Amino acid sequence: MTGLKNAGGALIARLTSALQKHPRRASAALAAVLLTGGSGAFAVANLGPDPADLPVRTLTEPVASLAQGHDLAELTDLQAFSLYRNETTRGNDTAESLLQRLGIADPQAAAFMRSNEAVRQNVLSRAGRLVSAETTADHQLTALTVRWAPDEDGTFRRLTVERVDGKLQTKIETGKLTASPRLAGGVIRSTFYAASDAADIPENVSMQMADIFEGQLDFRRGLRKGDRFAVVYESLEADGEPLRAGRVLSTEFLNNGKAHQAIWFQEEGRKGSYYTLDGKSLQQAYLSYPVEFSRISSNFSMRLHPIQKTWRAHLGTDFAAPTGTKVRTVGDGTVSFAGVQNGYGNVIFVEHANQHTTVYAHLSRIDVRQGQHVDQGDIIGAVGSTGWATGPHLHFEFRDKGEQRDPLTIAQITDSAKPISKSARATFDKQAAQMRIELDAGTQSVAVASAR
Repeated sequence: MTGLKNAGGALIARLTSALQKHPRRASAALAAVLLTGGSGAFAVANLGPDPADLPVRTLTEPVASLAQGHDLAELTDLQAFSLYRNETTRGNDTAESLLQRLGIADPQAAAFMRSNEAVRQNVLSRAGRLVSAETTADHQLTALTVRWAPDEDGTFRRLTVERVDGKLQTKIETGKLTASPRLAGGVIRSTFYAASDAADIPENVSMQMADIFEGQLDFRRGLRKGDRFAVVYESLEADGEPLRAGRVLSTEFLNNGKAHQAIWFQEEGRKGSYYTLDGKSLQQAYLSYPVEFSRISSNFSMRLHPIQKTWRAHLGTDFAAPTGTKVRTVGDGTVSFAGVQNGYGNVIFVEHANQHTTVYAHLSRIDVRQGQHVDQGDIIGAVGSTGWATGPHLHFEFRDKGEQRDPLTIAQITDSAKPISKSARATFDKQAAQMRIELDAGTQSVAVASAR
């Protein structure tokens, strides 16, 4: 009897330990015993009434037919619908490849686009243009619209291909771009340009931010992992569709715990500029880089000349970039020469204040003429390999009273921008307060997103 008690006690102890360690399994086991154990000794009682005893009521109501009064042929039109799709043109587009990406199977439309001069000139092999298409249910083209902004004059072009009385025809119209503000931001993980790409910030907006903080931040080597930024910029839209980005309206950069802020402000009758939120001008006399998103392939120093194979002073800076990359003037000035000159190939000379001159050489094209006034940041040509060049790049020089100086030091030259006038100060303070709210929202949302 003592042995039986001991065995029972051991069994109870083991069961207690199992319940403590595995309560869910024990509950499941108990439920199984209650439902199936003891040869049906336990059952779950249904306390509700038997469904068979409930009263049954049948309601009958006439419903009018949607097809009443229509012939069968008319009803087939109810199934007709249109399909819509958007795309962006590519530099190697043909009529067939573009229509295929749009989901259009229409040989007649493809043949028309190949033969139409307006389409060939403005759509095919033109990269970055916004396309929207409407098709029938069987993927036949109804209408195709292409929008782009060829100039900086605030307008856009709209080319339409549409079917009228069974025949395709085109027309080109001009519309006015509308601007709306956009807020974006990001966190530095590797480089600023990688972070801005990850945040879907347009390239020209990123470049504007680098220009704005030119004298304060080194966007190529001086940023740290974890730095945050926010920017409010103009989104230029055509018929409600974002076409390209415009000017940066305000921006903030948190670098190593220090905040750098800027806001665009333009007084009536004066040239606009960027200021800190307390009204200090950020305008620099010159930009450091005349080419967007390039790398320096040769500095201002002694080097082995790539063609003459002799060591000689390189009195400028070379920026490697693909042919066709836009070249901009680094400061306000007047074009003193635009043409071909010896080893420079296609070259532009711009005269600035204080007897300063900048030189832009080896261009593939020239977009300005001699005597023309240019403002800082204006596009004046494109990268090429004309003259004594072994590959596409921009040769850039900065001259002070005719003597070459290192171009990478010109950003240190300050501008004599006038401060905000007393009459415009109230307007500026109101605008700065509004931008402060928007930038705070941007930096906070970036901080929350990066913490996840």
